[in-house]
Amino acid sequence: MMKFSSGLKYVALAAALALAACSSEPKPAPASEPPAEPQQQAAPVQSSSIVPGSAEDLRVNVGDTVHFDYNKYDIMDADHAVLQRQASWLAKYPSVRVTVEGHCDERGTREYNLALGARRANAVKEYLVSLGVSAGRLETISYGKERPMCTESSESCYAQNRRGVTTITGGASS
Repeated sequence: MMKFSSGLKYVALAAALALAACSSEPKPAPASEPPAEPQQQAAPVQSSSIVPGSAEDLRVNVGDTVHFDYNKYDIMDADHAVLQRQASWLAKYPSVRVTVEGHCDERGTREYNLALGARRANAVKEYLVSLGVSAGRLETISYGKERPMCTESSESCYAQNRRGVTTITGGASS
């Protein structure tokens, strides 16, 4: 029993030393070194991968599409701002040439929709020319109902397909 109690004393002593070592405070830093100041990190700069003057720049930052009412080719008031931004963008990039595409929904004959698409494309072109864009930089083409954005037979889908799209055909940045 004697051996057991002296072994118990050693275990208790070791446990006390271990606990004492855990409760000690860390040494303070030497006074010769000033505490490090927290560094202010600048906000990360958001850089866009869109090249200025590119087709993606036109599509994303300016807008390349205007819409039309059913069987109409008048520029809607809501789309004047898009065409004004396009005219400003084209003035900024004078070497860019574009084609205005006229599109229609699926209703009507192929011939009717090709003619309506041509009138829509020309309406966009004339509006851009009225804003100062040289007519020599603008071409038009009608796709009629041949290139739909949406293929469902619903009014919301038809509205997406009645459009004029400005696409870059030359002189853009890559």
